[in-house]
Amino acid sequence: MGKTGENLRQAFAGESQANRRYLAFAKKAEQEGFPQVARLFRAAAEAETVHAHAHLRAMGGVRSTRENLEEAVSGETYEFRIMYPAMIEDAKAENEKEALRSFEFANAVEKIHANLYQGLLDSLGKPQEEFPYFVCPVCGHTAEREAPDTCPVCGARGSSYTKIG
Repeated sequence: MGKTGENLRQAFAGESQANRRYLAFAKKAEQEGFPQVARLFRAAAEAETVHAHAHLRAMGGVRSTRENLEEAVSGETYEFRIMYPAMIEDAKAENEKEALRSFEFANAVEKIHANLYQGLLDSLGKPQEEFPYFVCPVCGHTAEREAPDTCPVCGARGSSYTKIG
């Protein structure tokens, strides 16, 4: 795909980042008492998701569920084995405490994600039990079936977790 392939990768990254940024902006607008501003940020974030998904499909980035799970395991494993450890060391060396905390939380949770994906990959094609996941709003810790009383990564209250599914 040449230049177009690179353009699609850049567009996908930009739209994906805009989605996350706008959702963070929406949360801040809500906290500051600007609900209409928050609505527009959420609407724009959803539009950016539409764009990102279109770019990803055009790149051939969505394949079979098996291939998608394999890619997810690989990506999460890379993050916790290579990417975040290097970032953690840099943050320590530069005494960037907030970045260090963010990297350490993400690193711990990426290991959990890789294991969750691998478990589903290993059982793909077999009958699968359906249950919700719970996500910690502080560090992203992801739990199956029910939230823990206290987050094992950051110590947040389990009652603050978001239920998915």
